[in-house]
Amino acid sequence: MSDPTQTEIELQAAAFRRLQKHLMEDRTDVQNIDMMNLTGFCRNCLSRWYQEAAAERGIEIGKMEARELFYGMSMDEWKANYQTDANNAQQEAFKVAFDENVGKD
Repeated sequence: MSDPTQTEIELQAAAFRRLQKHLMEDRTDVQNIDMMNLTGFCRNCLSRWYQEAAAERGIEIGKMEARELFYGMSMDEWKANYQTDANNAQQEAFKVAFDENVGKD
């Protein structure tokens, strides 16, 4: 696969920023547990991928700092404002989704 052109990189970055805004501002009602259960990733995954990409370039970003980039606020604020309690079925599905998508290398 060839390296992306500068235009491709800019378009990808724009799409990524829109996804970030969508999850941070437009769809605060969408719970991370539901995202993980349906898609295999959530806001925390996005923040971890961002943190890993930074580390690959020698840039150190803390876990909480990276998360704030995908929540638009601290985790405590997000939880207080938007997070709802997960039911047993969601929690069980999450265990499977996490193991399949995050727990493996």
